[in-house]
Amino acid sequence: MFLDTSGLLCLHNADEPGHDDAMTLFEASGSIVTHGEVLSEFVTLAMVRGLPRAATLDLVRELLRQPDVEVVWVDGALHQEALDLLSSRLDKSYSFCDAISFVVMRRHGIREALTTDHHFEQEGFTRLLRP
Repeated sequence: MFLDTSGLLCLHNADEPGHDDAMTLFEASGSIVTHGEVLSEFVTLAMVRGLPRAATLDLVRELLRQPDVEVVWVDGALHQEALDLLSSRLDKSYSFCDAISFVVMRRHGIREALTTDHHFEQEGFTRLLRP
């Protein structure tokens, strides 16, 4: 399963509508893949939402320690592939973080994303959370 920013927010914040579902899916998942830009975007989103900074950073640190969570770090090749994907989808409103996610998911053969973001469905993936 791929862990996206919105899914991470649902895990972190009990007030999010998808919190319970996100917790259940996360705990039932065997292995999880995400990337560094998701973690960065999550920290920024949590700060904008006024969530406690210490708890947000603790969650990121905990994810980095989990043996079942693989964090892919963006290198030049991944960055370029995401740019190429965005260039080929000019009719979509994907973010750069989304594009990296799609490339990572394809590279890892992942079809399901813990996300509320409809862009994953537009790109042919399964969105596991509804807003």
